[in-house]
Parts: sequence; structure tokens; C-alpha cells
Amino acid sequence: MADDALIHDPDGGLPRLLEIMRRLRDPQSGCPWDIEQDFRSIAPYTIEEAYEVADAIEREDWAELEGELGDLLLQTVYHTQMGAEAGHFDFASVTKAIADKMVDRHPHVFGNESRDKSAEQQVDDWESIKAAERASKAQQGALDGVAVGLPALLRACKLQKRAARVGFDWPETAQVLDKIAEEARELVEARESLPQDKIEEEMGDLLFVMANLARHLEVEPEQALRRANAKFVRRFKSIEADLAAKGKQPCESTLEEMDALWDAAKAAERKGLNAGK
Repeated sequence: MADDALIHDPDGGLPRLLEIMRRLRDPQSGCPWDIEQDFRSIAPYTIEEAYEVADAIEREDWAELEGELGDLLLQTVYHTQMGAEAGHFDFASVTKAIADKMVDRHPHVFGNESRDKSAEQQVDDWESIKAAERASKAQQGALDGVAVGLPALLRACKLQKRAARVGFDWPETAQVLDKIAEEARELVEARESLPQDKIEEEMGDLLFVMANLARHLEVEPEQALRRANAKFVRRFKSIEADLAAKGKQPCESTLEEMDALWDAAKAAERKGLNAGK
């Protein structure tokens, strides 16, 4: 009865959420679907929820962000409950571990080091601490510890940053641009004469170097691509709206007509930006 009271207490906070998850996973009285899940089956939901948080932030929908953060927190609670059941860890040990890590990685806030450092110096200190942590885990290679399960673009950036710290990097952006041109030529050659797996390999090489260019330009490639996606959606919806005003759908139009409408949408956006200056 005490547990039921907590579950139905709107002010129960985190203890309430932990108890709800414990009950959902109870082998005798829990939810059959929740009982069947394991770390691997839940992992895709965890990734999806993280992206939905990013989406709400991108749209500046703060009311939705509140709900999405709750969904993401539930994923942590879900994994820690399964960890507790298997005897690996629990919510208390997970929160202790991250709190200890934050204290250890911020000696200029929680220790005796000076806060009078540039942001760049603080990043260098952070990376030195992380390198020491990897060494303590017997991760000796510069690329050790970069998670395989990361989205490919994000992992490419992290791998390149790690390699750059030990000197494996082009010193000039112009050299990266030359490499992009080289990889683009190789992709064209592969398309004309090589099997599909080789075309895929050359496409991967080109994307990898593009990620490197973003790093040299201090551009976050994931953010840049999200903005490009949003721009494409915005302009294509403008094409659809213009065609609908003519009683047509895109499938009833021609590429030339849609290209003209695309250019018009592009020009209207630029005019709007200039008017706002």
C-alpha cells in the first residue's frame, strides 16, 4: 500500500519514477512488454529519445522539451532498473559515478585550481583528464573509447579530433579541400567502373573528409546538416504550396517548373533576410 501511495503521489518526484519502473519490471505483477525487454532492445529507444530532445530544442518548443526530457530520463531509469536486477549497478551507483566524474573533471570549480583560464585551456585540461581515465582503463590507443554505436557522422568527428591531438592532421584547410576534390574524383571513377560495394566505400571516404573539413572550419556538421534538412523541407513545402495554388501536385509538375519555384522560394528567403537587416 505504501508503494501504491508513492506511485499515485503527483509530488513523488524521482522516487516515484523509480518505483513505477520497478513495478513495471516486476516478474509477477508487472507489464509483460516491459518485463521482456533487455539492454539491447531498449537501446534504440534511448537513441530515439535523445534525438527528440534535440528536435524540440531546434524548434525552440520548450513545452515539448519538458516532456522529451522526461522521456529521456525514463530511459536512464529503465537501464538502471535492469542493471540493478542483473546486479551490475543501480540508480544510486550511476548517479554517484557521474557526480564523481564531474567533480574530478572540474578541479577549477570543485578543487584548488584557478578558474582564470580560457575556454580553450579548460578544454585541453578536460581532454588530459579524459586521457588519464582511458589509461586507467587500459585504453592506450588514441582512438580507444570512441563508441562504435555513435551515429557515423558524430563518430567520424570524434575519431578525427582524437587523431589530431597526436599530430595526425592536415595543418591547412586548403589541404582538406584538395583531399575532397581527390575523393570526389575517385567516387566518379568508382561509379563508372567499380561494383556497388566499392562505390559505397568511396562515398564513405568523401563523407569522412567532409566531416574533417567541418572540423577545420569549426562547424558542427550534425547541426549544419540539420539546418540544411530544415531548409530543404521549408523550400519544398513552398513548392507544394505554389503548385497547390495552381491545382497541381508535384507528381503532376515537371522538374523545370519545380526548379523555377525552388529558385523563387530561395530568392524570397534572401529578400526576407535582407529586409530584416
